[in-house]
Amino acid sequence: MKIWEKIQKIWKLRDLRYKILFVFVMLVIFRAVASIPVPGVDTDRLQRFFENNQLFGLLNVFSGAGMHNFSLVMMGVGPYITASIVMQLMTVVIPTVEKWYREEGEAGRRKFQQITRILAVPFSIIQSYGMIALLKNQQVINQINGLELVKIMIIVTAGTVFLMWLGELITEKGIGNGTSLIIFAGIITNIPSTIQRAFSTWDSSQTFSYFLLLAASLLVIAGVIFITEGQRNIPVSYARRISGKGMTSSNSYLPLRVNQAGVIPIIFAMSILLFPRMIANFLSVMSNEKVKTIALKVSNFLQDQWVYGIMYFLLVIAFTYFYTMVTFEPTKVSENLQKQGGYVPGIRPGRHTAEYLQKVLNRVTLAGALFLGAIAVMPYIIQGLTHIQTVSVGGTSLLIAVSVALDSMKQIDSQLVMRDYDGFLKS
Repeated sequence: MKIWEKIQKIWKLRDLRYKILFVFVMLVIFRAVASIPVPGVDTDRLQRFFENNQLFGLLNVFSGAGMHNFSLVMMGVGPYITASIVMQLMTVVIPTVEKWYREEGEAGRRKFQQITRILAVPFSIIQSYGMIALLKNQQVINQINGLELVKIMIIVTAGTVFLMWLGELITEKGIGNGTSLIIFAGIITNIPSTIQRAFSTWDSSQTFSYFLLLAASLLVIAGVIFITEGQRNIPVSYARRISGKGMTSSNSYLPLRVNQAGVIPIIFAMSILLFPRMIANFLSVMSNEKVKTIALKVSNFLQDQWVYGIMYFLLVIAFTYFYTMVTFEPTKVSENLQKQGGYVPGIRPGRHTAEYLQKVLNRVTLAGALFLGAIAVMPYIIQGLTHIQTVSVGGTSLLIAVSVALDSMKQIDSQLVMRDYDGFLKS
């Protein structure tokens, strides 16, 4: 089906058209709120701070681009994402939480989701305080007293709760995942300013570097699509059963995705690298000279591009393996296959199947981990090759944008197929 024909078909279907327009209106509301800054902030200095700091630029991405102007929703959906990650990790540690998530069906999922929402509130309070304190130390925002600090923290936390509600409305009444679409909207709205910055800083002597930057962007997009869609299919056969037509058997496959963890490892690695830098920045203004000296040395060490890049790359790989092992358990998959009468051809059921799945998963995850690691440090590699500091290829931003676009397109296609199928049955 051609793109124009598909658009026409979508527009003719009333309920699908309503869902898409609803998502559009909700995202417009989000961007309107994200453009309202909290008083008392030097926005020019704030923007320069985020442009010159890759780590906090990445935090701005996960906030839905609401942080770069210190808006009412400056923390965005970041605290909610953090709460979701913590709850998923708790499924490994606390059996009750695992039971809610995996065994109790829809009722258990609702409990899990409700606790995630509640947990996002204290995370928002803590993260907003840390960010305000950090920006005060960097002299990005004006000096504020205790009451003003509390007011800003309450406003920012309310903004996070508002975005959680908005995201859930989009998920329920629209197309796609609401939280992902909010981040996607923030990334897309940054494209015009990036293009404008590229033209305003254009240097004819760097024409080849700009073409190299464009080629790298297209290559990253192609790589993201390839890896996101890539999967290893494990053949699965089911035991023969007696039916009215005699002995029957069925064959299927178990998909192992190359990028099983999504962007979660990048978030983990970013949090680990951010925490010691924030602590060092806090301690660097203390009156104790010894503590101040150590804090400055730690801060300078972590600001070294080579040190930061290598640590970031290795942490992303480590967390990719960790998160994949948490979300995909070969032993349980093997047990479920055995209960359903399924088996991998040539592999004995039970322990041998679990070992085989673990072996294949390790190999597939290696490719995904190296890819995510490369995506994470992509801005530093591109800037090193092109020597262009004002414009960079945000690998993580492209990964999120392309992944969300692919997921939304798949959901729209499934809606179209379902309606074609319904029409066929009615005819």
